[in-house]
Amino acid sequence: MTTRPRVLLTEPVFSEVSDLLEQHVELDIGRRGQYNSVKSLGDAICDYDGLLSMLSNPVTSSVVERAQKLRIIANHAVGYNNIDTEACRKAGIRVANTPDVLTDATADGTLALLLATVRHIPASQDFLRNGEFDGWHPTTFLGPELKECTLGIIGMGRIGQAVALRCRSFGMKIMYHNRSRLNAKTERHLEAEYTSDPHHLAKSCDIITLHCPLTDETHHIIDEAFFRSMKSSAYLINAARGPVVDETALARALHENQIAGAGIDVFEEEPKVHPDLLSAPNAVLVPHITSATYTTRRAMGMLAAGAILNELCGMDHKCNFVV
Repeated sequence: MTTRPRVLLTEPVFSEVSDLLEQHVELDIGRRGQYNSVKSLGDAICDYDGLLSMLSNPVTSSVVERAQKLRIIANHAVGYNNIDTEACRKAGIRVANTPDVLTDATADGTLALLLATVRHIPASQDFLRNGEFDGWHPTTFLGPELKECTLGIIGMGRIGQAVALRCRSFGMKIMYHNRSRLNAKTERHLEAEYTSDPHHLAKSCDIITLHCPLTDETHHIIDEAFFRSMKSSAYLINAARGPVVDETALARALHENQIAGAGIDVFEEEPKVHPDLLSAPNAVLVPHITSATYTTRRAMGMLAAGAILNELCGMDHKCNFVV
């Protein structure tokens, strides 16, 4: 009798995902947060052929060293900065992620966060719930007219382009910075102007939204110098990765009214949030939810499960390998 591969799913996801895996592998499912430390994941990983991980699971080189049987890691995310991909490459471990399926959901979520921030939706709701609303007033909770704004996008991949198209429908002018310039046809389609200098974008734009991956080059790309370049009337939106923004510098910029506000979906040390950011004025802070739709989160899980079944069981599911 052939022994089925063993797979660790680090925390519960949609039942369709675990049901699919259980048809073909021996599946163990952790508790939420159980494998969010190097020690807990390292202690467990030696028993498994496959790992379906979350962004919160640190698959470091020391974890990889202990993964003597491991053949595949499928990350339940488009990003994979929680995984030491070079260590995996050296160990012959495949790594998969879940791109494409979350583009529209994340773009929609970014737009929701942008609108909530620049139109003061959370603050005005608190104002009403706290009994301070005494009727309509012509100068209360004012925000910019979007059709008069220039949007700056840092990271013009699939999600950045989807955000650009949505914001063009509001009549916004689009500028962008990216590690490589888009081709002329795509620029025309998006009506987007390229700049090689992120600080030029900071000086020129009324709203800046982040959609770049976390790399050595993008770590703290938004820092004190960037905030000094921004208009005092400008807003920052981060739906990329927390460490692309220096949270200490962001909190200072908000407390000192260096910028008008920020909408933040991701944080440097999730789930921790910088205390000065929690107390900052004009900050809309949400818990990593810009891709949170039923369709997208289910599709992400199925894509990750498909990668595991392809590698361990020789099946032919849609998937995306990065290593």
